[in-house]
Amino acid sequence: MSYFYREYHDGPDPLAPPYDVRSALDEMGDAVLSGSTPLDALRDLLRRGLPGAPDRRGLDDLLRQVRRRRRDLRDNTRLDGTLERVRALLDKAIGQERAELFPDPSDDARFRESALDALPSDAARAVQELADYDWRSAAARQTFEELRDLLRREVLDSQFRGMRDALANPDPAAMERVRQMMSDLNDMLDRDARGEHTQDDFDQFMQKYGDMFPENPRNLDDLVDQLARRAAAAQRLLASLTPQQREELAGLIDQTLEQAGLAEQMRRLGDSLYARRPDLAWGAPERVSGEQPMGMGDAVTALQELADLGDLETALRQDYPGARLDDIDEAAIRRALGRSAVDDLDALRQVERELEAQGYLRRNRGKLELTPKAVRRLGETALRRVFASLDSGRRGDHDQRDAGTAGEPTGSTRPWRFGDEQPIDVVRTVVNGVRRGGGAPVTLSVDDFEVVETERRSAAAVCLLVDLSYSMALRGTWAAAKQTALALQALVASKFPQDAVQIIGFSNYARVLRPDELAGLEWDMVQGTNLHHALLIAGRHLDRHPDFEPVVLVVTDGEPTAHLMRNGVPRFEWPPSQETLTLTLAEVDKMTRRRATINVFMLAADDRLREFVDEVARRNGGRVFSASADRLGEYVVSDFLRARRTR
Repeated sequence: MSYFYREYHDGPDPLAPPYDVRSALDEMGDAVLSGSTPLDALRDLLRRGLPGAPDRRGLDDLLRQVRRRRRDLRDNTRLDGTLERVRALLDKAIGQERAELFPDPSDDARFRESALDALPSDAARAVQELADYDWRSAAARQTFEELRDLLRREVLDSQFRGMRDALANPDPAAMERVRQMMSDLNDMLDRDARGEHTQDDFDQFMQKYGDMFPENPRNLDDLVDQLARRAAAAQRLLASLTPQQREELAGLIDQTLEQAGLAEQMRRLGDSLYARRPDLAWGAPERVSGEQPMGMGDAVTALQELADLGDLETALRQDYPGARLDDIDEAAIRRALGRSAVDDLDALRQVERELEAQGYLRRNRGKLELTPKAVRRLGETALRRVFASLDSGRRGDHDQRDAGTAGEPTGSTRPWRFGDEQPIDVVRTVVNGVRRGGGAPVTLSVDDFEVVETERRSAAAVCLLVDLSYSMALRGTWAAAKQTALALQALVASKFPQDAVQIIGFSNYARVLRPDELAGLEWDMVQGTNLHHALLIAGRHLDRHPDFEPVVLVVTDGEPTAHLMRNGVPRFEWPPSQETLTLTLAEVDKMTRRRATINVFMLAADDRLREFVDEVARRNGGRVFSASADRLGEYVVSDFLRARRTR
């Protein structure tokens, strides 16, 4: 047996390793942690292209190529080529006829010259009047037949792409076959409208007339789509001409179809196509500015491509509600930019699908969301960034060894000492008694007892209160606050799993934030900084964990301007009312009685905010940090670790 090997060109390399979507998620994470929504982050990634795959183009690159192609078509397309060619052939035929008549002194020659002189300037009307003219000149007659052949080919090619080549040589049998094809096509469309069409009918039609449809449609819907787009482009061609040119060309088209016996069939076909695809821009003019004239068939092809490129540009922009990569027509991409662009689009689609399939993204009521799995990874990324800015000596160690009863066994034992509360290791204790020589029953002495050595890990109830008010976005600090919350969540989940952490966001009212909604969280476009409500919720969290060490961290850029009334409705006042300040400070006092130290991280330097946090520190004993947005995560995580070490 022999084998032949060649370079693989049909699509991407099938043996290439699959794209690692985790790097795509990391790229998205940069945008999400900077304040973008997951949907916007994914769209930005797809527009830029895939990280680690420089040979793959993003949507922006494809969009630039589409726009360049549209510009080239507009700059190199002139729509009146057929009309110009008809006028030239008409003038040539008339000139040849005059040359034949000039030497003839007869009255008939003078009468014919008068008839030629009286021809209208409108090309369509002139061609119509010459249709029955008895040409004296054989050359003129041949030129006029060339004109009619040109019109027949161009008119049919404008409706059926590729028909011009099929009718290059005048053949009555070929025209009869065209008439029969159109009749069969209209009959098939009528049967489909009545619900009587089958795929077998279409297959038989293509078997008989497939050479007239070079695009090889797979079914009737494909054929209708191809014919409708071309018919709409033909209508746009007429609409793009001047009124005089439009009238002349329309007249020539009507005459040609009548002479070919196709007028009625073409009218039926046009009505059916419009009824099936009214969404196409049938009469919209197209602005072109080329210098090279095109024949009618080529001009229609150019306008059809321009329309396809316009639709493709809209799909590639992905800037409409509910936009997805599946909206982009793969066939249109292939026609416009080639197979490599299809491969690039497939790679982008694969990333979007894999992010969902591997559990990083999900759609909830049409809205794209990050899953808890993705949030954990983004939190770890935020935490790595924080730790990268910390000195190794400031990271500290959370573990401590103690003689308490709570803790995890280390696997070792040691002799019991007075005051030890660790559990007794019964086996080692009995073995010690046997080795000491005790009989049966074994008698134990104080020196025989051993205890299980444990490593105690203190547990903390952590409350991070994050300001979500509109001012956070205006000052550009909201993204830093979100990164900090994600980093703290990841730190507690990874290094201190015994801790109970709660993230509380507050604006006009406060709410508990789940880990999976942190990444996609947006600031609230409302007025109010309701720290009173946030402290109420935090207090309930601490009360549910009375044996845990309390840790309360507050990130804000403004003094309290709202409080929760008894009926559960928030009340906003600015400047802050005395009632708001009194109620908020009352919750601070409750935190103090719970032994919870409140550390406040200020993201602004307002005088009223400074006065308020100084009062909080005086009442509670906590600390105040004036942190810049770019170092907020470092401050919060460092303070949390310091508090845990101190505890």
